[in-house]
Amino acid sequence: MQPLIDNARRFGQRPEEFAGLAEGQSPQVLFITCSDSRVVPALITGARPGELFELRTAGNIVPPYVSEHPTSEAATIEYAVEVLGVSDVVVCGHSHCGAVGALVRGDDLDAVPAVRDWLVGATPKPKGAAEDPAVAEGVQGHVLTQLLRLRSYPCVEEKLAEGRLNLHAWYYEVHTGAVLAHRPQTDTFAAL
Repeated sequence: MQPLIDNARRFGQRPEEFAGLAEGQSPQVLFITCSDSRVVPALITGARPGELFELRTAGNIVPPYVSEHPTSEAATIEYAVEVLGVSDVVVCGHSHCGAVGALVRGDDLDAVPAVRDWLVGATPKPKGAAEDPAVAEGVQGHVLTQLLRLRSYPCVEEKLAEGRLNLHAWYYEVHTGAVLAHRPQTDTFAAL
C-alpha cells in the first residue's frame, strides 16, 4: 500500500496539470470492462484524464435493461450516452478472466454467493474450452453477448438508429498486451 500512498502524494503536487478538469468532462468513449486489476483502460488506450468514461463490472457484464429497477450499470450507460454524448462504446473482455472462466468451467461459486448470483443472473453461460486457461473463445463470445445486450438499452438503441453511436467489441490479452477487435464482416477478432 505504501507505494500507492507515496504516488498519490506526488500526484497531488502538480495542480497545474489538472486545473482544466474542474471545468467539466467531455469524453468521447464509454469503456466497459472487467474489474480485474490487470485491465487498465487508460494504460491500454493511452487516454488521459477526462478522455474515457469507464464502467467496470465483474466479468464486464452489461446487465439486462430493466426500467423498474435500474442498476448502477444502466445508470452509467444512460449518463454516458444521454448526458455526456459519447460517440463510441467499447466493451472490452480480457484473457484469463476469472468470471468468464468460472462460467465456462461451471465452477462451484457457493462460497461467494454474490459473485455467483451476479454472474449466473446477469449473463448466459459462454461457450468455450474449459481447459483453455486464457478462456479466449469464451471471453470473445461473452463480449459479443454483452454488446447485443447493450443494444437493447433504449438510449443506445435510439442513438444507433440516429447514427450517432458506434459500438465496439475488444479482447485484451493480459499476457501479451495485444488488443483484438471484433470484425463483423468475418465474425472474428483481429489485431487493431
